[in-house]
Amino acid sequence: MLKVENLVVRYGMIEAIKNISFTVNDGEICTLIGANGAGKTTTMHTISGLIKPVSGKILLDDVDITKVPSHKIVSMGLAQVPERRRVFAQETIEENLELGAFTRRDKDGIQEDLRKVYDRFPRLEERKKQLAGTLSGGEQQMLAMGRALMARPKILLMDEPSMGLSPLLVKEIFRIIEEINKQGTTVLLVEQNAKMALAIAHRAYVLETGMITLEGTGEELAKDPRVQSAYLGG
Repeated sequence: MLKVENLVVRYGMIEAIKNISFTVNDGEICTLIGANGAGKTTTMHTISGLIKPVSGKILLDDVDITKVPSHKIVSMGLAQVPERRRVFAQETIEENLELGAFTRRDKDGIQEDLRKVYDRFPRLEERKKQLAGTLSGGEQQMLAMGRALMARPKILLMDEPSMGLSPLLVKEIFRIIEEINKQGTTVLLVEQNAKMALAIAHRAYVLETGMITLEGTGEELAKDPRVQSAYLGG
């Protein structure tokens, strides 16, 4: 579904992403793990069209999206849940969700998906007229996920969904990610909580200082001594 080929991204003279290639297959959860500054968020922003690479290609269903504007990438079936949620604080929950469907014109379908989001996140429906900025961190994460799902994505990019959440909420968020995937949405997950990410991932890549240094199934990398030492406290 998603192919990243020989991607290079620079900030001025600094090479943040150094010729990386990876694939996300249709129907799987794929995770990128790595320390702060490894280049995970830069990779996500480049795939989403927010950053333009120096070289390399990004293919979505075999269509080159490397130079496609970000709003058009959304309409092609790729949506992102950004790091730190980035909800529209002065808009209500419902308005945030409706903004997630900004590329769509099918009013009946939008209402149907709004109902699905509320069924998945009942707390959002209870507070749908509440300003998003007044929600807790966990509720904002659910809102950011619901907003992205309103675009009806084929692939959902998630950037550090567990950041700043309590252990109990982290478990809930990862359960929801698995549920979204089982219902047919492919997921690319960037996460510092390597243990949780590898536990749900079909495949995984380790990103270190802008380079992919390891790859395998989630189970394989969870058992790898190098991953255990660097990311799992082993």
